[in-house]
Amino acid sequence: MPQLAFASSFWESYDVLEKPVRAGVRKAMQKFQQLTVAELQADKGLHLESVQNARDPRMRTIRISDFWRGVVLAPDDGSDVFLLVNVIPHDAAYSWAAKRLYTTNSATRALEVRNVVAIEELTPALEKAAAAADSLLFAQYSDTVLGELGIDDQVLRAVRTIVDHAQLRAFETLLPEDQCEVLQYLAEGFSPEEVYRDVVTVRRPVDAVPDPDESLAIAIANTASRITLVTGPEELSDILEKPFAAWRVFLHPSQRRVAYRVSYGGPVQVTGGPGTGKTVAALHRVKHLLTRSPDTRVLLTTFTGALAASLRENLSVLLEGDASLLERVDVTTVNAYAHGIVSRLDGKLPSPIGDREERQVWQRVAKKLRLPWTDQFLAQEYRHVILAQDLRTWDAYRAAARRGRGSALSPARREQLWPAVELFESMLRDQKATTHLGICARAAELLAASSPTHHHVVVDEAQDLHPAQWRVLRGAVAPGSDDLFITGDPHQRIYDSKVSLGSLGISVTGRTHRLRVNYRSTEEILSWSTGILSPVTVEDLAGDGSDSLTGYRSLLHGRRPHVDGYGTEQAEVAAVVKRVEGWISQGIRPSEIGVCTRFNVLLDKVYDKLSAAGVPVARVRDTPGPQVEGVRLSTMHAMKGLEFRCVAVLGVTAGAMPFSREVTPASVDALQHESDLLRERCLLFVACTRAREALAVSWSGEPSPFVPR
Repeated sequence: MPQLAFASSFWESYDVLEKPVRAGVRKAMQKFQQLTVAELQADKGLHLESVQNARDPRMRTIRISDFWRGVVLAPDDGSDVFLLVNVIPHDAAYSWAAKRLYTTNSATRALEVRNVVAIEELTPALEKAAAAADSLLFAQYSDTVLGELGIDDQVLRAVRTIVDHAQLRAFETLLPEDQCEVLQYLAEGFSPEEVYRDVVTVRRPVDAVPDPDESLAIAIANTASRITLVTGPEELSDILEKPFAAWRVFLHPSQRRVAYRVSYGGPVQVTGGPGTGKTVAALHRVKHLLTRSPDTRVLLTTFTGALAASLRENLSVLLEGDASLLERVDVTTVNAYAHGIVSRLDGKLPSPIGDREERQVWQRVAKKLRLPWTDQFLAQEYRHVILAQDLRTWDAYRAAARRGRGSALSPARREQLWPAVELFESMLRDQKATTHLGICARAAELLAASSPTHHHVVVDEAQDLHPAQWRVLRGAVAPGSDDLFITGDPHQRIYDSKVSLGSLGISVTGRTHRLRVNYRSTEEILSWSTGILSPVTVEDLAGDGSDSLTGYRSLLHGRRPHVDGYGTEQAEVAAVVKRVEGWISQGIRPSEIGVCTRFNVLLDKVYDKLSAAGVPVARVRDTPGPQVEGVRLSTMHAMKGLEFRCVAVLGVTAGAMPFSREVTPASVDALQHESDLLRERCLLFVACTRAREALAVSWSGEPSPFVPR
């Protein structure tokens, strides 16, 4: 009987198929397992056939339906292991298969694939340009050195044409994954020895089998981290029935290297654009840390309650519901953790107030003291300078640097402002109230005077944490090996919290990793969405430089986003209802669809219209579990950290994006004005990059200036 193996490219294609097509795949695979190799070749139902003019003679297709074909790599060495690599429409299947070549990497011994035709077509033109170039990106590395790192002859020829990083990016989606990562590391300045250690040896199994004949079965065995070998009908049925949530914890090789490193010498920082698997890496790091000792306790934390609920759900999937492991992980928001510390150690907890109530207190302060500043300026000074630096006295404030503030304050002006801080805090004490960040400041103070609560802290969506929250996390775990594992993306910073980690005792120097491959969204969605941020520069996560989406790419392809304006809001909502109904009719589960708006007013209208149309709906703010069916409705802010197969973003108007009330006037603070505009761009970027395979963006009236043209 033939054995079936599934490449990661298959899971990426399978996950976005409509329900009837998935059912056809399951039926075909079950039949595949029941036949002998001879019967398989003769079976007219599966219709296993060669691909004409294929660059890899092992390429075959099998019939899923009249419209869909599975692409299979068949053994040519007498073995019975078949590798299913893709499921795509009929005509596209033959074109895709004809251009691909599967080979064994000489260094990692893994099976890898390339678009051999595209590389051949692109290389000659670049060779002519390279001949006239002053320098080449990889000129300093000999053919021998590159060969030892797994670069084969065809890729080497292409490498010798690459002038700069931009040309390398043009090749990246065509190259074999292992070879591409080697070149990326070299291009970033890593030495060949470091690349061999951090890429080659990590990807090559310890028990890799040397194979001069390049047997398909042995190459598959050497690629176990990226290829799933199915041993029987029960396992096949189980793996094909995995829910959408299971894909959220699938770990790709570049993520595995980061998540399962045995130990780090201190805090670790992992960055990357949306969909690069930062959260997945964080979850797997938790799993790894739990194996260190049966007494290990891990704090897994993030910014919002919705994100914490998602982490809790996905961690349970990853740990397969093992209660003994789950009970050793505290999954919560930083604020909730801080509240718990203050309540436990102080015995009392002031009532936290929201941003609106805080601004009202500042208004009363400004009026009473007849200050020349707005409540907005005072609130920002308190947040970004005083709380950020934990300034407790006038002397400390007088000497403090005001990095990131665009309006200078002379010593006399600071002396005028400090009484406002004292009055503000006095008013809160009188009300037996405080801010959430005030609670964090108190929690950090208490932790500094007591023992750490956890052995390890894993932080997701770190870009939105305030310095006061970072001090809480620094106090939650003793400094040392594997103390903090931090993931985040400054391009998704939507709450205007900037921080210098080093100044808080969290040094990640020499322990930073950047993930570049988007495994969530199609290249079409990704390319359109990155256009939202293309005009601006983004400060990095550690606060000591800038970050870039350079090299950020997707291996998936699909439809371009649908972007359209409407004459009225009613027409826009009606169009979204029709679109959602269309997605559902294609086999998309309602819970795999997200609809978001900037404001709840418009979201409520969408809720009413979808409900009236008989479409089940659920609000993200109610943290519906996976068992709750319904299209997920959310504000843009609450979309952070979530993902859906299909996403509709409504109300992207000039009045909503940017929203003037959220943008500091340039006359008040020019730097804060630019920071606020960037935060508004990031908010739209976050909302759009939640989509895996379909994105629809709409507005009524004048569109937002952030919408890529």
